[in-house]
Amino acid sequence: MSSGMNFHILTLFPDMVLPGLSESILGRAVQSGRISVEAVNIRDYTQNKHKKVDDYPYGGGAGMLMQAQPVYDACQAVEERIRTRRPEAGRPRVIYVTPQGQVFSQAMAEELAKEEDLIFLCGHYEGIDERALASVVTDYVSIGDYVLTGGELPAMVMIDCISRLVPGVLKNEESAEFESFHDNLLEYPQYSRPKIWRGMEVPGVLLSGDHAKVEAWRLEQSRERTRLRRPDLYERATRKQRALNYLMKNKLAHADMLEVLSRDQARLLHADENGVLLFDEPSGAWMASAADEDMGERLLSLVPREEKELLFSVHQDFLRDSISRRFGRNYVSACTQFVYTRKRPPEKTPGMQEYEIRPLTAEAAEEVYAGYPHHDIYSLEDIQERIGAGALFGAFVEGGLAGFAGFHREGGMGMLEVLPQYRRRGIGEALEQYLIRFFLERGWTPFCQVFLGNEPSEALQKKLGLRRAQGRVYWIS
Repeated sequence: MSSGMNFHILTLFPDMVLPGLSESILGRAVQSGRISVEAVNIRDYTQNKHKKVDDYPYGGGAGMLMQAQPVYDACQAVEERIRTRRPEAGRPRVIYVTPQGQVFSQAMAEELAKEEDLIFLCGHYEGIDERALASVVTDYVSIGDYVLTGGELPAMVMIDCISRLVPGVLKNEESAEFESFHDNLLEYPQYSRPKIWRGMEVPGVLLSGDHAKVEAWRLEQSRERTRLRRPDLYERATRKQRALNYLMKNKLAHADMLEVLSRDQARLLHADENGVLLFDEPSGAWMASAADEDMGERLLSLVPREEKELLFSVHQDFLRDSISRRFGRNYVSACTQFVYTRKRPPEKTPGMQEYEIRPLTAEAAEEVYAGYPHHDIYSLEDIQERIGAGALFGAFVEGGLAGFAGFHREGGMGMLEVLPQYRRRGIGEALEQYLIRFFLERGWTPFCQVFLGNEPSEALQKKLGLRRAQGRVYWIS
């Protein structure tokens, strides 16, 4: 396997996917080791002597259903090979291709391109036994609202899109960035020789040699083309720009909201020069900031009252008070936000001891839960989810877990805890330095939110060079 991006396709028809992924740009990427593609035949893992992998569904109905056992065993075999190659790896993402999943997008492709291994599970017949899906799948993804005979073609579409974002796959790295759907704008029109064809001339600005004017023309063309052909994308793009204009007025205080927008993991409900409301999909949090109370009331009026489990993250006292009145939410955690604004990770303290820090595996979940004091925030299931997402890391001393830290669903660093017998050894500092490097390598902004009164944590943030934002962040549930 290559050290680049590795695609593993679980399928009943290996010969359907491999030829299509071995030509043109993808074929060259495979030959150069930028990506690797393997097709795993699910039939090889059936315990049925006739290689049968399907059966009639309980309760009746048309068609046949893929059985749980061969699907599960095939996936486990691939995961075991990944762990053998990368012992430090967390659980790989397993994508089940289904019309019932979240619709695939360029933003999702950019997120998935950061992984080293991706497993695609291709269903056939009438689908796959739900028990297998519950056991192995991390992501349910669709390429559109229509039904195909199997998951192979959608998997190939996604692999093609993701591969183009892997460094080195395209000859010109910029070509993966400045194309359709970049920043929710369609690609600008392009021209090649001859300068005049059937009476139609190449726009003069493209022949001027003035790169600044060319870029300005292309941006304007992208905006106008999007406005005319995809007004839905145009509204999304302009709304995001309005949100950035407001939030950038105080970058430190709004680092949390800026980050979820940067990672394209939020639904933007409202944005103008006086306030922003967004819904962060991974955490389920409604995040808001407003310039005044009137705007705050407008923003909160957009939050559905009928939802039972409401979680808020807001930046002003008047929003906190209004949420209490409107929604009866009175459990408030007040935090100070710290942001790491440098491009390079902090220098290690002279004489600081080196610790083994690596992603945690499922076996550590109960030990982490026992050592984490905030059970009102994270249940054992939450800890297991964070470990499964590759978002929780442990520091080890003589093979034993000494402390842990990770990042929350909304993107902030946290969950930092050093077990009592290992404190005052610099383990907490080492863990946060590890997190800062982890964030910077992915182009993320390292930030964290510290409970008011947690003076040791505040001192650590200052020592590591994080800047303290003005005001507070209130988490309300």
